[in-house]
Order: sequence, then C-alpha cells, then structure tokens
Amino acid sequence: MSPLLVSGVADLHVHGSPSLVPRHGADHEVVGAHARVGIDLAVLKAHEGSTAERAALAAGRAETGGVQVLGGIVLNSPVGGANPDAVEVAARLGGRVVWMPTVSAPAHVASAARPELAVHRSLSFRQVDVLADDGALLPAWQEVLDVVAAHDLVLASGHLTCAEALVLFRAAHAAGVRRMLLNHPRMPFLHWDDAAAPEFARLGVVLELGILPDILTPDGPRSTTLGEVYPHDQLAFGGDLGHADHPTMAQALPGWLAELEACLGEAGTERALTTVGRELVLR
Repeated sequence: MSPLLVSGVADLHVHGSPSLVPRHGADHEVVGAHARVGIDLAVLKAHEGSTAERAALAAGRAETGGVQVLGGIVLNSPVGGANPDAVEVAARLGGRVVWMPTVSAPAHVASAARPELAVHRSLSFRQVDVLADDGALLPAWQEVLDVVAAHDLVLASGHLTCAEALVLFRAAHAAGVRRMLLNHPRMPFLHWDDAAAPEFARLGVVLELGILPDILTPDGPRSTTLGEVYPHDQLAFGGDLGHADHPTMAQALPGWLAELEACLGEAGTERALTTVGRELVLR
C-alpha cells in the first residue's frame, strides 16, 4: 500500500498552531498538508484546551483540501481539569473528543524529564489528579463522564497510565460511555501491560496507533506491534504529528506504514487507517 495511494484516512490526533509548542503551521495548513497524502478526516488536539472552535474555523477554509475537521477538549489545568461545563460547551460547539489530562496528568508530571516527553519540555501545567489514594476514580470526574455519555462523545485517556486508564474506562462504561480511546499505549512512561488487553477489548476501547510516539521511542516498543496482542478491528490511527522539530506526515508516513503493514497486513492496515477511527468519532 503506497502512502501516495492511501485515501480516506482518519487521523484522530493532529496538532497545529496556535500552540505554546512549536508547530509546522496553523491548523488549516497542517490539515491541508495531511490532505495531500490521503487524509480526509482530522481531529485537532491542543494541550492548552479546546479545539472545537478551531475545528469549525479550519473546516471552512479552502486550504484544508476538503478534509472533515473535528475538535474536542483536553482537560488539563488551563480549563480546570474535571470541568463538566467546559466539556458541555465543547460538545455544543461540535467537539467530538474529550481527552483526559495530558501535560497535567500525574504520570506526565512525574516523567517530564524522560526522553520520550522531550517535545513538551517547554510546556508545563499544574497537576490534575484523576485517582484517589485508594485507586478509585475521584468523584469530581463522574459528572464529566455523565456529560460525555449524554453527548455520545469519545473519551480519550490522554496521558493516563495503562492501569489508570483501565480504572477510568471501567467507570466510563458504567456511566454509559461507549466511545473510548487509549492514547499512545506503548509510550514507556504509560506502562502498557499486555495482561490488560482482554479487558480493554471487552470494554470496547480502541487503541491508538501513533507515528510520533514511535519516532520518540526508537528503541522501545512500537505502536505498530499492538496488533500482536489486540484485536485489529479495535485499532485506529492517531499520528500525533505537527511538532515543528519532527517530520511532517508526508515525511513520516511511508516508513511507518511499511512497519504497520508488516504487523497487520494490508487489509488490517487499511481498516485501522480508514474505518475504525471514523466509526469512533462520527455519529
């Protein structure tokens, strides 16, 4: 599958500017560049807060090349962490994804000096706790889950560890959330555990296959190998590209795509790139 012949790709993890982190270009420029390699659905993500408004603006620009642009909200400290009102507003403005804390996540704060987090060295926020000392989800998050369920949004794990995400998704499923995404599961600081895979799969959690996480961990476990331990029809593409110091989609996709095909095969790769993510974020 040549990357120049790929079409109908859904990328659930796209970074553009404005941002406190250097990016390749503004939202519409990054999305437009994605369009030239066959991406026709892009979900904008910003650690600083909401991209629901930004997605609406980018979608109306000719430079995006006809890509369907969606947004959401990241629940870091700048938006108040567990803030159901912020989620409600993002949803009513068309947002589709709610990310749990990323830069504010306890695991990120504790691991900020690790090499795989070098892209965030210039960005730090106050910690936002998710679990209580006994390992249970803090009560403040329950209302967030209720809003996610009411609007049928996607709940994404952000930078929660594998163990934390399992607690979150159990509670989310009990609250009626049916669209769940585990972000960059094989990033070392998030401590992926193969033993958790069956329960994630039973809960219906989709795992994200990401290019930038694999670039940042050249000697570590690759997201492209998740198909060895997880159902192929629950794997979706979230490139996580856009950082100015790392490759563009056009530069990074060919080699990464070959790796993915080696694990999933051509049919599995095509489904992960084109179908699973689209079904996850679209009603």
